[in-house]
Amino acid sequence: MIRIGVRSGTARDASADVLVHMMFEGWQTSPEESGILRSLTGADFVPEKGTGFSGKERETLLLFPKGLASARLLLVGAGSRTSWSSERLRRAGATAAKALRAMGVRTAAVVEPERRVTAPLAAPGEDPAEAYGCAIAEGMFLGLYTFDRYKSKRTPDLPAAVTLLAGSSSREKGIGKGVGYARVVCAATCLARDLSNAPGNEIYPETLASAARSAGRRSGFAVRTLDEKKIRALGMGGLAAVAAGSRRPPRLIVMEHRGTGAGKHARPPVVLVGKGVTFDSGGISIKPSAGMAEMKMDMAGGAVVIATLEAAARLRLPGRLIGIVPAAENLPGGSALRPGDILRHHNGMTSEVDNTDAEGRLILADALSYAAGYNPSLVIDVATLTGAVVVALGHVATGMLGNDAGAMQALRESGERTYERVWELPMFEEYDALIKSDIADVKNVGGRWGGAITAAMFLRRFTGTCRWVHLDVAGTSILEEPADYAPRGGSGVGVRLLVDFLRRRERERGARQ
Repeated sequence: MIRIGVRSGTARDASADVLVHMMFEGWQTSPEESGILRSLTGADFVPEKGTGFSGKERETLLLFPKGLASARLLLVGAGSRTSWSSERLRRAGATAAKALRAMGVRTAAVVEPERRVTAPLAAPGEDPAEAYGCAIAEGMFLGLYTFDRYKSKRTPDLPAAVTLLAGSSSREKGIGKGVGYARVVCAATCLARDLSNAPGNEIYPETLASAARSAGRRSGFAVRTLDEKKIRALGMGGLAAVAAGSRRPPRLIVMEHRGTGAGKHARPPVVLVGKGVTFDSGGISIKPSAGMAEMKMDMAGGAVVIATLEAAARLRLPGRLIGIVPAAENLPGGSALRPGDILRHHNGMTSEVDNTDAEGRLILADALSYAAGYNPSLVIDVATLTGAVVVALGHVATGMLGNDAGAMQALRESGERTYERVWELPMFEEYDALIKSDIADVKNVGGRWGGAITAAMFLRRFTGTCRWVHLDVAGTSILEEPADYAPRGGSGVGVRLLVDFLRRRERERGARQ
């Protein structure tokens, strides 16, 4: 990741290869906006008709003004002032970072916008300088992500360093705090992206567990791995059966961040459960070959849980946090799970397998039942569970279902803050009839309609009395086209959402005590 630093200073004195300044649409008719530009360039600047810079999002213009310590000035479009937000700032940061890399720039300095621009970025009680530092750093860190480890010619690690200019020492401190937080959550997001993008011959259950152990050693959280023998001994028939068609045995990865209040009277933990199907062929109910390569990313939910534990540990969040990732490969081998099989799960319930390509819910059933044994305050599962949620919500929002209205509202708010947005789907009792089995307690598919909902209804059977939220990230964690600060492929969506949720949850608890 690039180095992003903060220091007090003025635009004129900032010595860097390029000075970056953000401009809103309509700057030509705004005396204040055009005055700022004039102060930087030392002259009136009016673009030629048809080739000008309007200030729209994703626009850039490079100038060579006199009188600045920096030889070049890069203008970056910030879009409409009326729709200004942290998300617009992230996009502007990503646009700037990509333009700097394309120019081969080693060092850059970014002019801090005036306070009336940064003030709306903060929620009540938060520091606008911190909100500004976090948002622009997130855009830059994530916008420069590439997955090129298998290429002979790697992407240049440029820009090497970016300095965010602050108007005062107090602003410098706030911006620096925001950048520090962004660095942690973006490094975790990039970890989730790396794990998701890696091929199936590199990431399989055993190596996914190794990646979790490495993250634990780096960041200071505990990791233990349950092998196939222990999985079967625990009665996890779903996890064992899904893995049966592969020569790669399953693993149950259990992680724990103990927090600062993990003593004898520690509060019940939050448990995160992530689907870890490291490659999903569909099994006997095999998928079409077109697009199957993307199924190396069917463990994106598990990657998010591992990365969230890393971020929580590095940020030293006070609450106890458990992460559980059931990991398996779903292949059509000679011993593979068959349609019509009956499985017995960790909680003793049985399920009828109607379709072996609905395997994620089978392994999550065991993991959710195992999670209930921690007597948690809340369970959140993250899974690339259904194509149906992509039909419903596209690649824009994560499907959310559950039984804890308060947690879902808080996740919705965190989704708006991080722009990893969630959308609640109903869990009406009528949907439950669709997964009724004639020969088992439940069947693993509910027919053609409402597939994202019937999948969640299946999971609910294994949550016991826990407060529980299900996040179906099938549409948001695997991108068909690149976004402003996410490439095509694994997006790492869910890490910033969950860390923001957990952080705010702890703050609110602290305020009540």
